[in-house]
Amino acid sequence: MLTPGQVRELLGTFGLAPHKALGQNFVVDPNTVRKVVRDAGVQSGDLVVEVGPGLGSLTLALADAGADVVAVEIDAGLVRALEHVTTDRHGVRIVHADALTVDFQRLTEGRPALLVSNLPYNVATPILMTALRSRAFERLLVMVQREVGERWTARVGEPLYGGVSVKVAAFARAEIAARVSRNAFYPVPNVDSVTVRLTPGTPPDVIAHLLPLVDAGFAQRRKRLRNTLGAVGHGPAEVETALESIGRDRGARAEELDLQTWVAVCRALLPPGEVQS
Repeated sequence: MLTPGQVRELLGTFGLAPHKALGQNFVVDPNTVRKVVRDAGVQSGDLVVEVGPGLGSLTLALADAGADVVAVEIDAGLVRALEHVTTDRHGVRIVHADALTVDFQRLTEGRPALLVSNLPYNVATPILMTALRSRAFERLLVMVQREVGERWTARVGEPLYGGVSVKVAAFARAEIAARVSRNAFYPVPNVDSVTVRLTPGTPPDVIAHLLPLVDAGFAQRRKRLRNTLGAVGHGPAEVETALESIGRDRGARAEELDLQTWVAVCRALLPPGEVQS
C-alpha cells in the first residue's frame, strides 16, 4: 500500500499532478484500503475490476488478497506510474480506457466478477450506472463522496431521495458500508467519503421506459407528475388516470414514489401488452 510520501514521490517521478477535472484523489491510508478489500469480501482467485486505480494503492491491496485485478485507468500518465507500481504483482492487468465506454462484459470474459473501486469524484454516478447496466458484476463496493453515496441509497421521505436513488434501486440493493475520512486521501478533499455496497438484482421488465420517466419526474421534483411527464409524451389527464389506477393521489409528486410505485406508474402508462424493455 502507498503512504502519502510515496504518492508524492511517484507523482514527482512521473511528472504528474492530481487532476481536479478527472476527480482524482488518491487513497494514501493503508488501513482504509485493507478495510475496503475486507468489506468487499474479496477472496483469492476472485476477478476484480477496479475503475480509476490512480497510483495503485487499492490495486496492490486487491492483488495481495490474491485477486486477479483488471484496473481500468483513463489517464495515460497514471497508467505508466501504475505499471511501475504493480510490476512485481502477478494477476494485475492494466487497461487504458474510459470506464464510461468500456465493455465490462468483454473485459471480464464471462467470469463472475466484482467491482471494487475508489471512483473518480466527478463521474462516480455515470460510472456506477454503466457498470450496473452491464450486468457484469455479482457484487460492487465503491468509494464515493459521502453525499453521492447517501443519494444512491436514499429512501422516500429522506432529504437526498431523488431520481438517482430510484435508478440505482432499479438495478441493485444498495447500502452504506462504511464512512471514510477525508484524511485518507491525497490531496485532501473538502468532503468525507463513504463506501457503498451494491448487490445487483434483476431490473424491472419496463426498465427502458422507466428510466426516462424517472428523469422527467425529478427534473422538477416539486411539481406534480401530471405537469412533468409531458417531457416524455404523457399528458396531464393520462398521468392522473395512471396514478388513480394504481391507487395513488392524482396530484402525486416524483419524490413521493418509491421504486415499486414508479414501476406501477410506468406499466399503467404503457400501451396494453407493451411491458418488455
